[in-house]
Amino acid sequence: SPASADAAAGRTKAQMCTTCHGANGLAVAPNTPYLAGQPEPYLIEQLKAYRSGKRQHEVMNVVAKPLSDADIDVLAAWYSSIKIEVKLP
Repeated sequence: SPASADAAAGRTKAQMCTTCHGANGLAVAPNTPYLAGQPEPYLIEQLKAYRSGKRQHEVMNVVAKPLSDADIDVLAAWYSSIKIEVKLP
């Protein structure tokens, strides 16, 4: 399906994100958000905001600057396709 193809392409593209956001979008670095399970529209909006400079972050502005809309779409498809489980205490 197109959605799974986008997610597969996004998984490949996401290799550049693993240093900070973890191999599966579950960050291990302090003060770094999880990307796994985030809503696709939210991820798209935030990456575009970093790319344009509307949202400021020293690293993310540099990382997002060269991303095309297609790159952003597949990254968002990948991270939003990861299912996470919440367990209440």
